[in-house]
Amino acid sequence: MQVLNQTTDFWLDLKKEAQSIANNEPLLASYIHACILTHHNFESSLSFILSNKVADDVMPALAIREVFDEAYLLEPAIVDSAIEDIKAVHERDAAVNNYLTPLLYFKGFQAVQVHRMANYLWKKGRHQLALFLQSRNSEAYGVDIHPAAQIGKGVMFDHATGIVIGETAVIEDYVSLLQSVTLGGTGNESGDRHPKVRQGVLVGAGAKILGNIEIGEGSKVGAGSVVLSDVPPHTTVVGVPAKVVGRPCCQRPCDSMRQNVLEDNGTLE
Repeated sequence: MQVLNQTTDFWLDLKKEAQSIANNEPLLASYIHACILTHHNFESSLSFILSNKVADDVMPALAIREVFDEAYLLEPAIVDSAIEDIKAVHERDAAVNNYLTPLLYFKGFQAVQVHRMANYLWKKGRHQLALFLQSRNSEAYGVDIHPAAQIGKGVMFDHATGIVIGETAVIEDYVSLLQSVTLGGTGNESGDRHPKVRQGVLVGAGAKILGNIEIGEGSKVGAGSVVLSDVPPHTTVVGVPAKVVGRPCCQRPCDSMRQNVLEDNGTLE
């Protein structure tokens, strides 16, 4: 009951923000009504937005939306994760001052939600439709995530362009990735071959994390790094190849978004 109330409260907050924008920006009024105000709950709004983004000339939005609606009904945890993602963006991005902005405009948020649907289909054995969504995700947002990759809640893809995530990669709850990050393999080997990113991690822009390695809880990977071996928890690494340079100044670098690795030479706060 408490989760339901939280979801309802979140939706009411979104509608208030939407109504304010519709009132103050007439050119957006019809768009805001179509995306938010005509819907009876958050998941209906989300499925409408995403299905229209990934539809193409052959696969209409209405057909895709039916799949989204089914998944949200049968797996409400997907909806809960989307709300946690929006809250994460709101808390971590200094340029965001409401919940509506990432929902409507941020391709990083939207790409993660499309992946959640592809992952749902993959686990149901509907691999071809999952791969279709992966392809559309890549075309629409410039983000390429294999449908089998596991992504937790409270995840932020900041800017997002060029993010690539392999089949056996795992991203746990409360992680932040910036643009052009790769979680990839080291060759054409099969089996478990991609990185495991634990809770609280911050991965800077352009970092390449390769192989079946672990990025420990609360660690930080500096921008442009190439990581080829395990990173211990609460450790900062940077360079090519990446080397330990210190310890993050907070327990969860994903929240602080403090990307200057030169400040990471003290103890945890």
